[in-house]
Amino acid sequence: MLDFKDGSLQKKSVLRNKSFLILLVTGGVMALGNKIYELALPLILYDLTKSSVIMSTMRGIEFLPNLFLAMFIGVLVDRSHKKTWSLVSILMQVVVLLVLYVSLEMGYSSAPLFYIAGFLLMTFGYAYSNARVAMVKQSLPGEMLTSANVSYNFAVTLIGILGPALSGLLLILPNMHVALLLTAIAFMLAWITLTGVKTEETHVKDSGKDFWRELHEGWRELRSNRLLSTITVVVIFLNSSAGMIDATLIFYAKDSLKLTNAQLGLVLSAAGIGGLAGSMLIGLLRRYYKVGQIISWTVLGLGLTSVIFYFSHTIWMLFGGLLLYGVFETINTVSIWTFRQESTPHDLIGRVSGITGSLFKLGLPFAIMASGWIVKLASPQLVFLIAFGINMLIFGGCMMSSLNRKRI
Repeated sequence: MLDFKDGSLQKKSVLRNKSFLILLVTGGVMALGNKIYELALPLILYDLTKSSVIMSTMRGIEFLPNLFLAMFIGVLVDRSHKKTWSLVSILMQVVVLLVLYVSLEMGYSSAPLFYIAGFLLMTFGYAYSNARVAMVKQSLPGEMLTSANVSYNFAVTLIGILGPALSGLLLILPNMHVALLLTAIAFMLAWITLTGVKTEETHVKDSGKDFWRELHEGWRELRSNRLLSTITVVVIFLNSSAGMIDATLIFYAKDSLKLTNAQLGLVLSAAGIGGLAGSMLIGLLRRYYKVGQIISWTVLGLGLTSVIFYFSHTIWMLFGGLLLYGVFETINTVSIWTFRQESTPHDLIGRVSGITGSLFKLGLPFAIMASGWIVKLASPQLVFLIAFGINMLIFGGCMMSSLNRKRI
């Protein structure tokens, strides 16, 4: 009775904490805004250029900050005033969105402008999310952090799952670049909300040498965890395959199937619906199957959805493929996150998560850009076939690896 009551009281007290609620609301708005502009930018480029190469290049550039700058941003955040850093990061995203919106309103639509804007938006977005983690810790006493993280992660994960469905509604807008203005307004509201948070800032005076030593400890932990190392290699190739599909689907739907924006919004909502269904199936699957088995078989499922995309000549076939894609992708992703959490020591989880997070995206920008050239020189269907082949190779590797020989 004591544990239950304490747990309930702790959860209630977290949700009643003003600073945490501010961070929760701000984080939810930012997560949704990110989903919106990540969809809007390549779609606006398609309407302007009808070029698969430019669209895929836009998607690839958006992943570069996380791949190359995440480590250095983390160091700067540790040595900065977290609230000020977060406010500046959000404000810079608002400025970038408004500059891009005004430029489009005035008829200036240079592709390099989009590339620069996408790179800056993702850079400042990562800078904010990194500082947010520290702000949550500073806003609450230590005994409330677990409950706070559970509440925050649930809210953001739910938004992430529903993101394609929610952002798809914006495709009904007569001018797609209005989505950029709406996102800027939402971010500005998040900035205003965040000004009310109160944190006890602490200044860390670690030297650069200490940072590199701690980073090395994270690498050493990853290398010693053979199963997590195997999963990391799997995800590098799996993300590359997924990136090729994601970058091609919008172009395929608009250029080959001739879908309207409203129809495309309906189709993209299928991934969100599938993701929600997948999130509800994870608990059941974990009761009967090992994590390694779930990861392996969802890789196969993702590969088979590529075949559905290849044969999708109608809106409803594409809808069905994306529905299944959302189910398999969510189950696979959450299973990987779960294993990483379960198998990594508490004091190393941040460093291991950061390292694996960067490695996960190692091949993504290049795979996305390659898909654009494949579409230009051949066809979108060839991208789907290549993605299917990659997934089948990954599945074969999973079945022969320690993922299916160990009890995980």
